[in-house]
Amino acid sequence: MAVPSFLARERIVARPGFNRWLIPPAALAVHLCIGQAYATSVYKTALVEHFDTSLTAIGIIFSIAIVMLGLSAAVFGTWVDRNGPRAAMFTSAVFWVSGFLVGSLGIYTEQLWLLYFGYGFLGGIGLGIGYISPVSTLIKWFPDRPGLATGMAIMGFGGGALIASPLSRQLMNFYDPGYDGTAGTVPSGNSVALLFLTLGLVYLVFMMFGAFIIRVPADGWRPDGFDPASVKAKSLVTTENVSANNAIRTPQFWLLWTVLFCNVTAGIGILEQAAPMIQDFFRDGATSAVAAATAAGFVGLLSLFNMGGRFVWSSTSDYIGRKPIYMVYLGVGIVLYIVLATLGSTATWVFVLTAAIIISFYGGGFATVPAYLRDLFGTYQVGAIHGRLLTAWAAAGVVGPLIINGVLDSRGTPGELVAGDYRPALFIMVGLLAVGFVANLLIKPVADKWHEPKAAPSPSTQEASAAR
Repeated sequence: MAVPSFLARERIVARPGFNRWLIPPAALAVHLCIGQAYATSVYKTALVEHFDTSLTAIGIIFSIAIVMLGLSAAVFGTWVDRNGPRAAMFTSAVFWVSGFLVGSLGIYTEQLWLLYFGYGFLGGIGLGIGYISPVSTLIKWFPDRPGLATGMAIMGFGGGALIASPLSRQLMNFYDPGYDGTAGTVPSGNSVALLFLTLGLVYLVFMMFGAFIIRVPADGWRPDGFDPASVKAKSLVTTENVSANNAIRTPQFWLLWTVLFCNVTAGIGILEQAAPMIQDFFRDGATSAVAAATAAGFVGLLSLFNMGGRFVWSSTSDYIGRKPIYMVYLGVGIVLYIVLATLGSTATWVFVLTAAIIISFYGGGFATVPAYLRDLFGTYQVGAIHGRLLTAWAAAGVVGPLIINGVLDSRGTPGELVAGDYRPALFIMVGLLAVGFVANLLIKPVADKWHEPKAAPSPSTQEASAAR
């Protein structure tokens, strides 16, 4: 699929002396916008009342978006690698913003299917293309610190709700004065429709900014003082390359797919139900008033840890390795989920701290996985491989909400649930994390037979080497 000349990869090759630290802000401009997907719980109750339906029916919107994220990332991954990040970011903005506009129309006209099609289908395509658009570019700009590079950008996706949650409350309060953003008040459906319209227009500006400042390195470019041979000394890190088509034929790809699926499914279980969850845990306790006050900022707090975890844990993986850091995500995560299920309702600080650390692992898993792929398969088509791996996220986007919403719908009415109603779902998450832990332990270096044949250096690479 051809792209207009102003979006083409050859138009955005960086000139000599370009500062590579300008690339993470370009990626952040896109990821902070599409990270709004994590703020859906802010208006979830309003949509349930507006459409007079169930939590599961509204949760499907989020599931469709995540499914389309995974599918579009997989389908368009090679296209993104071939045409470059500007074309991908531009395309992402068009789909993401269209999703908000169509979704707004669906809410205003009370046509739930339009919300499914808009925010779910169209917006989900924008999510997938936008999510992978800067990844391979960042890895090529930062071959010496791939975990740090991807963490800087992908933390924006986790931090999107940190901005979107309070902004959404303020906008809904502006459009519906009867809603004050605290527990016990629910915004009107029309205020959510106007919120979608406003966010779509704001995000369009920021995503286009990112698209037009992004650059790709010239052939043969490398950071001063960086020796590619030095990475081979690290465990599981290869200096070879594997194509996207060959990568999906290796056991390493499917083991890592399982790891990501388990980690994401467990995290979505909390994120998708974040705002009402803390109130439900303390509905029958003496701390219910504290929980109600805390709930207003709980989504934002989780977003902060989601964002921070993506940067801190992925940067840490540059030092201790990708496999060990996933042992932390999954192994410690098992313990934390057990604590949340059994002791989470004893005190608000126990609940909040446990949930926050779990979400930091959830975010860290996303930010670390591109570097894990680079270690296993090289940089040749890492963007396309990453896109195909994100089908695990698509699957988790269906399974996670179905587990949490299915369990809660079977236990009672939203607004009348208590901590015990969540425990079956939380223990299911413990089992999933255990499966992911074992899958991570089984990952080994990719066999030589999958490596791409060595190619002679291109003239441009030779010239660049001579210039250095």
